[in-house]
Amino acid sequence: MQFKDYYEILGVKPDATEAEIKTAYRRLARKFHPDVSKEAGAEDRFKSINEAHEALRDPERRASYDQLRAGGFRGGQEYRPGPGHPGYGFDPREGSAADGGAGFGDFFETLFGRQRAGERSAGPARANDQLARIQIDLEVAFAGGSQRVRVDDRTLEIKIPRGIASGQQIRLAGQGRGGSDLRIEIAYRAHPQFRLDGRDIHYTLPMTPWEAALGAEIDVPTLAGSVQLKIPAGSDSGKRLRLRGRGMPEGNRGDASGDQIVELSVRTPPATNEEQRDFYKKMSETFSFAPRE
Repeated sequence: MQFKDYYEILGVKPDATEAEIKTAYRRLARKFHPDVSKEAGAEDRFKSINEAHEALRDPERRASYDQLRAGGFRGGQEYRPGPGHPGYGFDPREGSAADGGAGFGDFFETLFGRQRAGERSAGPARANDQLARIQIDLEVAFAGGSQRVRVDDRTLEIKIPRGIASGQQIRLAGQGRGGSDLRIEIAYRAHPQFRLDGRDIHYTLPMTPWEAALGAEIDVPTLAGSVQLKIPAGSDSGKRLRLRGRGMPEGNRGDASGDQIVELSVRTPPATNEEQRDFYKKMSETFSFAPRE
């Protein structure tokens, strides 16, 4: 079966809010409703729009779908669920005759089970699934990699997909209690330098007054290593500069990474001796600067 890009179907970005998804759905549903649309293929398009909305409007279902996209799957690619992937071992053909074909397509039903329009489910999670929560460093989420997890009396090594978001889950088929599935929910550890907002990474850059006044080129840390940032002359605290593409990636899509936002913080050195105090006095006489006016 083919992987469906539900975000592309609705015409929204992967970090779209619930309100943006709802707005896009309503607009497209009105446009392609079979009773009003004269466009060729409107009925099929309408069904795809409904399916995409059902997949993305439920937080658990969306998180599971995002986890799949984080593994690199894109619209139109062949999708065959294997161990650890949603839908592994599920046959979407089961029950088709019994419910009169009212469900969505095979891809949706493989991920989430049989679903009628308007129904909500718990996503791919089953009642007997075991849930464990772990914290990972931003560096691991940024680059992907392996991490050992202690669950009950066992130590498991799991693969962390590149760009995985906080709140997303990794499903390990048959690794839970009694042969159930084990779902690993991801959370980020607090980072000493960076703060994440969506897929943008925020960093505060301390700098001297002369660097801010005269301009400078300063090495700035990012999750991918240091880069040189040009500070414009006449900068002030609170000014924000953008390092494009240096934020958290979205799966294996290099063109879908967020940015790193660098906020300048001008630090004033203390005057600890007479020479330094005299220098500040000279500055006060030289500059006609009234910051409170």
